[in-house]
Amino acid sequence: MALGRSMKAEAAPALPPCLPFSELAPRYDVLLCDVWGVLHNGAQGRPDAANALERARAAGATVILVSNAPRPPDGVAKILDGFGIPRSAYDAIVTSGMVTTALLAERPGVRMWHLGPDRDLGIYVGLDLVLTDLKSAELIVCTGLFDDTVETPEDYHDTLKAAKARDLPFICANPDIVVERGGELIWCAGAIAEAYEALGGSAVYCGKPHRPIYQTAFDTARALRGSDTPRERFLAIGDALRTDLAGALGAGIDCLFVAAGIHAGELGLEDTGTLDPHALARLLEDGPGRPAAVTTRLAWGA
Repeated sequence: MALGRSMKAEAAPALPPCLPFSELAPRYDVLLCDVWGVLHNGAQGRPDAANALERARAAGATVILVSNAPRPPDGVAKILDGFGIPRSAYDAIVTSGMVTTALLAERPGVRMWHLGPDRDLGIYVGLDLVLTDLKSAELIVCTGLFDDTVETPEDYHDTLKAAKARDLPFICANPDIVVERGGELIWCAGAIAEAYEALGGSAVYCGKPHRPIYQTAFDTARALRGSDTPRERFLAIGDALRTDLAGALGAGIDCLFVAAGIHAGELGLEDTGTLDPHALARLLEDGPGRPAAVTTRLAWGA
């Protein structure tokens, strides 16, 4: 990973190691890999990342994709198919949609309002619940904005204020604040949840960085491998400090930070294609902790 040729070594800040994935991967038995920002950017797939995961699997690692997508795993697999990411690159998929479905299963017969696009309705299939309007709802499940191409969280102020007046529970099925879509940042359900909390409402988060999705991933790894894997043999891979790095550290596992994702603009990659070490140092200083290693993009070689 290039860190700027004009930077003198003695002036560069102390940073996590920048290791080829081929050197890092053998240290771990289970890889918990992010999807959006690592395997695709919402517009294009990243075949080098898929190849890296395939090679890790060939060497004996178990690869579990862990995504804040508010969809069932098969829905994410079909999206990855469309981006040219082969199913041979992973063993299983765990999503925030799965966690949301499990949480709703504990509330049979609940009357709920779905805040989000219709494409996310698959997480309710097979559940005993009643989809209703906001006025009749007992709780809200938010998977995103109705139209994330034109709307912002501010467009939901009056709706959230009305929900807070009734103290409706709010389930956030995607804790991401924004994601990258073809170079643009798009608002996600996490931004709506934060706006609801700012009004005094209470929100439950079903994805990264919160513990339930990691527990689901650990349970999935146990089922796939036939026994528990020590936490030090898990590696999370992701591009977002707030979700991927914070979640990994909170779950007690290492993290490989992928710089050319949601933080690419802050790190100088969009302008120069070269990672600015001082920008990286500032970003990590303001973040939740230190990753085990950093790479520009996930790839097997240097």
